[in-house]
Amino acid sequence: MKDPAPTGDALVRMLATLSNPHRVRVIAALQEGPNYVSQLARELGIARALLQVHLKKLEAAGLVSSRIQVSDDGKAMKFYEVNPFSVHLTPERLATAVETLTIEKGPSR
Repeated sequence: MKDPAPTGDALVRMLATLSNPHRVRVIAALQEGPNYVSQLARELGIARALLQVHLKKLEAAGLVSSRIQVSDDGKAMKFYEVNPFSVHLTPERLATAVETLTIEKGPSR
C-alpha cells in the first residue's frame, strides 16, 4: 500500500513541526502509547509549560491528538497520543507537493 501524498501545505507544516528535536522526542515517547502531560514532562525532563507549547504545535499539524480523561479522584487529565502518519519523500513527491502549495513564495534572490 502506498502512502498518500500530502498536500504541499500539509507537508511544509509537518516538516516544520518535526524540525524541533523536542517535538521529535515527544513523538518517540508517545509511540509507546497515550500519556498525560505531567507524566510525559517528567519522562522527557522538560517543563510542563514548554511541553504544552510543543504538544499544541504537534496537534495543529495533525501529528498528535488529545482527549480529556477524568481520574478516579475527579482530576481532569489531558492525554495525548500519536496519530498514524508516514511520509515517503522523493524528488517527484516534492514536485507534486509544490503544485498544491498555497503558502506564499518568499522573495526571489
